[in-house]
Amino acid sequence: MNKIIIAIMASSLVPAAAMAQSAVTVYGVADVGFVRETGGAEGSVNTINSGVGSGSRLGFKGNEDLGGGVNAYFVLENGMKIDTGSAAQGGLLFGRQAYLGVSSKLGAVSFGRQYSPYYRAMRDVVDPFCDGLAGQAGNITVSNARLDNMVGYASPTLHGFSAELAVGVGEVPDNSAAKRAYSTVLSYTAKSLAVSLGWHQQQNALATDSSANTLLGAKYNWGVAEGHLGYARNKGLGGARSEDAIVGVSVPFGAHKAYASYVRHDDTTHANRDASQWGLGYTYALSKRTDVYAAYARIGNRNGASFKVGNATTDGTGNTGANLGIRHTF
Repeated sequence: MNKIIIAIMASSLVPAAAMAQSAVTVYGVADVGFVRETGGAEGSVNTINSGVGSGSRLGFKGNEDLGGGVNAYFVLENGMKIDTGSAAQGGLLFGRQAYLGVSSKLGAVSFGRQYSPYYRAMRDVVDPFCDGLAGQAGNITVSNARLDNMVGYASPTLHGFSAELAVGVGEVPDNSAAKRAYSTVLSYTAKSLAVSLGWHQQQNALATDSSANTLLGAKYNWGVAEGHLGYARNKGLGGARSEDAIVGVSVPFGAHKAYASYVRHDDTTHANRDASQWGLGYTYALSKRTDVYAAYARIGNRNGASFKVGNATTDGTGNTGANLGIRHTF
């Protein structure tokens, strides 16, 4: 009898969460490379940078089956700089992402600091460089990467169609519209084709003006190569207006992969500050989790435009950039 009582008491000490079907994963990226930038006010700049191809990070993600097809999930993702050991994203503890959500057959709802749907459409569909290395489209295009205080909804996929809607709450006292953001994407996928239509709006600090971006992008996989196309119309603060066009390709062959893209920015105001960028990249997989990379990009600025060649972590100092580095995922 005493053994039975002891067994019952021991089982009562097991947390309820541990008895449910749950899992927590620790993951990350360690990325460091040599960066050479020229054409800026500082002249030639040579640095060892962290997160050149992909932002270096340490993350925790978890999922718990709540029963009835409902799951709770979370992501806590810290950005760090391998070259100095300091925190990225301005020193935020989980500056890359920090959110909690619930999913079911009706879709998923999430709350916290997250990537905007618009950004993920640009990264995953339009840009062959996936927002990394010198050739990234974000050197010229608007990325709208993250939203604080975001409430997001992702629908289930039906006949290839899916939708995402996000609202970033500004949290400004006595002005609910100030700093508020909306981001939404309608997507269609079918076999080798992916198409996304995105829209993003951001209010300024007083809700007296706003920026807005509309993006149409497509990606098609032929097997031997993957093609990327994108077109964006942009309304900036103070009457700024522009259009962007992106065309790119990625070609895998064994452990190798080559990238190329061309980005054109047309300023449609009287200032006519246009720009264009050519980007080339290459990766070689040393294993399933480690690769080396090289990239080069050059921006042609006109009529006072001042776009710079950056990478996945830094904004850059000049109109040309070259990268050489190594990346490990775990």
